[in-house]
Amino acid sequence: MTKAIAAVVLCVCLSFVAGLALAERVHDWADLEGAHRHTLEAIKEMDRARAANHYDMAGHGAKAEEHLRAAEHELHEAIEAARAAH
Repeated sequence: MTKAIAAVVLCVCLSFVAGLALAERVHDWADLEGAHRHTLEAIKEMDRARAANHYDMAGHGAKAEEHLRAAEHELHEAIEAARAAH
């Protein structure tokens, strides 16, 4: 079970990084809102994975969630900045 949870966490993180690497240049804040929405979904999925594993992931699950929350915050700030620029 722990390996499965770790695999899910790794896949979520890698897909997020791959999305950033392959993404086109952002032309408006609506693009950022989609990324923000996906990040919120990843946070919820991470929480479910941690709960299913009784939050015992040697601290890695909490760290992954911390990084996802930081990404969510930065995306929110980017959306606000893009809206202000238009």
